[in-house]
Amino acid sequence: MIERIYLKDFLSFDEVEMELDKGLVIFTGPSGAGKSVLMQSILSLFAITESKASLGEVSLINSNIEDEVYDISKDDEIIIKQIKKDKVRYFLNAQTISKKNLNGFSKKLIKHLHLKDTSDFDSKKLISFLDSLCAKKNKEYSKLKEQFDIEYKELERTRKELKKIIEDESKLEDLKEFAKFEIEKIESINPKVDEFEELDSIKKKLSRKEKIEEAIKLASPIFDYTTHVNKALELLDEDSTFFDESLNELNNIFEKFNDSLYELEELDIETVLDRLEKLAGLQKRFGSIEEAIAYKEEKQKELDSYENISFEKSQLEKNLKKLEESIFKLVEEISLFRKESVKILEEKINHYLKYLYLSNANIKLNKKELDSTGIDEVEFELNGVNLETISSGEFNRLRLALLTSISEFEIVNNGILFLDEIDANLSGKESSAIATVLEKLSQNYQIFAISHQPQLTSTADIHFLVDKKDGVSSVKKLDDKARVDEIARMISGADITEDAYTFAKNLLEKRVSL
Repeated sequence: MIERIYLKDFLSFDEVEMELDKGLVIFTGPSGAGKSVLMQSILSLFAITESKASLGEVSLINSNIEDEVYDISKDDEIIIKQIKKDKVRYFLNAQTISKKNLNGFSKKLIKHLHLKDTSDFDSKKLISFLDSLCAKKNKEYSKLKEQFDIEYKELERTRKELKKIIEDESKLEDLKEFAKFEIEKIESINPKVDEFEELDSIKKKLSRKEKIEEAIKLASPIFDYTTHVNKALELLDEDSTFFDESLNELNNIFEKFNDSLYELEELDIETVLDRLEKLAGLQKRFGSIEEAIAYKEEKQKELDSYENISFEKSQLEKNLKKLEESIFKLVEEISLFRKESVKILEEKINHYLKYLYLSNANIKLNKKELDSTGIDEVEFELNGVNLETISSGEFNRLRLALLTSISEFEIVNNGILFLDEIDANLSGKESSAIATVLEKLSQNYQIFAISHQPQLTSTADIHFLVDKKDGVSSVKKLDDKARVDEIARMISGADITEDAYTFAKNLLEKRVSL
């Protein structure tokens, strides 16, 4: 539960500090005093709404939350701090935390119920709750649902593959022709790895052939002076081996080139240039000869797969049929479990509806087309009428019964509920009924609500008055006498009558137990 709230500099408020306890916490006050601003600012401390305060802090005890990331144990006090300057920064037990992560953390404990929000009747959301309830009631359900999730993913994958094959089948001849064309285009060149480099080297040799021949011709007379050089070295008593070896090496180089000329003479330079051009075209398109060869092999595999497409289609159709048979058995079992949970939820809702002066609600589990949630769709009726045709007052009370019922299953002990003006525009009878339900719920959960009616206000365990003077808003915790005065004001207005005062005292003394 929230033990303390501190807020500073937010709109018309200078500073607010509230010490809190468990139960129902009610905010009342004149219109425009800042009740909604205060509620939104409290929610902003949990990253549920946008921050307005320059500084805020909330401390929680008995949260029953464990979080390894932020080193929080069940019995630890939790302190959340918010600082707003150029941007808003959040801290969880002195550790920096992002708004997104704080919002996720807060959802473990905080539930914010919007009066105008209809999403709680969304079928997928209710199916998710029913699955959670089924898992709590029966250990086998989790295994059943897990098996369904696995098989449904495989079903989707198989359907996708089969759809592609059927689409390919309609344009199979075109795909075959294209694959053959691509393969034949590369095969007609029949490229080899490193061939381009080898031919490019030959091209360079051919382009330098005449210059090299001329240079060798001019250098060859050196061999005519071999005898003279050897004689001179002999007279000098020097070993001529180094000179002989050098001339031999030089002669080998010249002869090697001359031998290569015979090979080059057999080559047609036009053929070499044409081959190089084709190989260069492949390199330009694919990046390299290796990638061109890999592309050809890929297209060959595609062509083979097109040839085998009928067989693959047949296999996929068989697999799909088996999966569908298996899944439909699973979803039928899942539906049976869900129907039992529907009864539990329906019974709990109708328990609360009895105190809200409404006829029994009926929850139907209709069949729908198979999707990731199964074949079940949740539909609500109130006294045989669907939700689209009931009045807003009936809808709000039914919604409160649903949310209160779900909250009992979903929120941990000492959870926290925030309600947005839950009794606005209601009659005294309707407000009294809502007060009765919330009073029961507040025995287990800390509830924050803005109230416009004396009936709900009188059931509060803690009552705060939000007021505004000279443009500055303030929050004050009311004692018993001040509560009587405020409730009387809510009944009769600024000029409090004796009857209003008496009625207010009687409301505070009255308690209805569910």
